Amino acid sequence: QVQLVESGGGLVQPGGSLTLSCAASGSIFGIYPMGWYRQAPGKQRELVARITGLGNTNYADSVKGRFTISRTNGKNTVYLQMNSLKLEDTAVYYCNVEIRRDYWGQGTQVTVSA
Repeated sequence: QVQLVESGGGLVQPGGSLTLSCAASGSIFGIYPMGWYRQAPGKQRELVARITGLGNTNYADSVKGRFTISRTNGKNTVYLQMNSLKLEDTAVYYCNVEIRRDYWGQGTQVTVSA
């Protein structure tokens, strides 16, 4: 089994910053692509950012230039640095790892509000 533990969500004002962290553990043998997704109320879950085992990244257009995904070398630990947060970034953020299938964390709430 694979477990994902997320941390770092919270309440922040527009223009502020937050960093999310996620660590994968369990029956994992190797380094795998990981990502962050988010789901706002009434909307579908969407990809925010993804990073491969080699460090290649891709981002949703809505977060390019504001968010940065990174990972600890040689580990299935991923971070999401979120800067210049906007009201529309409010959502539950989920960590994901791709190991033959998708595994998901429990989600962490990010609320951007004045």
